[in-house]
Amino acid sequence: MADVRDDIISTFLRESGLVSDLSAARLTPLTGGVASDIWKVETPERIFAVKKALPQLRVAQTWLAPVSRNASEVEWLREAGRIVPGVVPAILASDPEAGVFAMDYLDPADHPVWKQELRAGRADPAFAADVGRRIAAIHAGTQGSAEIAQRFDNDETFHSIRIEPYLEAAGRVHADLSGPLLALAHDTLSAKLALVHGDVSPKNILVGPEGPVILDAECAWYGEPAFDVAFCLNHMLLKCLWTPVASADFLDCFEALAGAYLDGVSWERPAAIEERIARLLPALFLARVDGKSPAEYVTEAADKERIRRIARPLVAWPPRRLSEIQAAWAKEVSA
Repeated sequence: MADVRDDIISTFLRESGLVSDLSAARLTPLTGGVASDIWKVETPERIFAVKKALPQLRVAQTWLAPVSRNASEVEWLREAGRIVPGVVPAILASDPEAGVFAMDYLDPADHPVWKQELRAGRADPAFAADVGRRIAAIHAGTQGSAEIAQRFDNDETFHSIRIEPYLEAAGRVHADLSGPLLALAHDTLSAKLALVHGDVSPKNILVGPEGPVILDAECAWYGEPAFDVAFCLNHMLLKCLWTPVASADFLDCFEALAGAYLDGVSWERPAAIEERIARLLPALFLARVDGKSPAEYVTEAADKERIRRIARPLVAWPPRRLSEIQAAWAKEVSA
């Protein structure tokens, strides 16, 4: 067995029955982002992945989060897979108390990470639209469910891993915007409408042969579905600074994802949720330079100022339509 120096993982593999002979298993660390450790496990019988939540996230600032989010992630994956078959990897075993679970391993050869595809300038609006449709289907399939709301009553976790490090942290940097940012934080956390993934990011989406596969639901929470859409659209804006040559394609993906999602909104007026998405998006945009989780590829001071220049007035005076944000950023990146 690979020397992972982790008794929790060893115990989980043995007690779950996934590995009969630990000495014959090969564990390879995978990129788990800032919130978890992930391993690829290879045995003579099968290949799968194991994920363990971290109590202290790997960021420069102090960022603590309860490991109980691991159990909520498992439940989100199961719910999403029930609503949209194939949208998530299958869960093989889980230990909620230890904060560990095992799932199918999807080979990058036929399931590349969407973030890397975008980095290479391969931005497909049809794929982005499919992401929007699948997120809308999950929201529609869980909206208004008292049973799911009770199971995913994770306000404390969502606050610690999303609201505080993004919206509230940005408010501390931009004191003149603390009023609208704190009001947005309060309103977002108070909404109880549908099951939210909380981290719909290209790094957590695989480009599968049958469409998008969504991973990493550590922020799962029953609340404001607008957050998922704003969070993903934010990345379409940010990628214009990472791969400028594909900016027009990223903005096409922005439009396609937003349009497909809004077409799938059946539980309320699409214009109503679009307005809430448009209120969240500039705040999240600003938070990716002045929150606790800055975009790792936005490093130039001039690029950070471009984001602030567009985001700040939109936080102060939120637009009602996403097209207004798209147009403002398109003008900025083409200048």
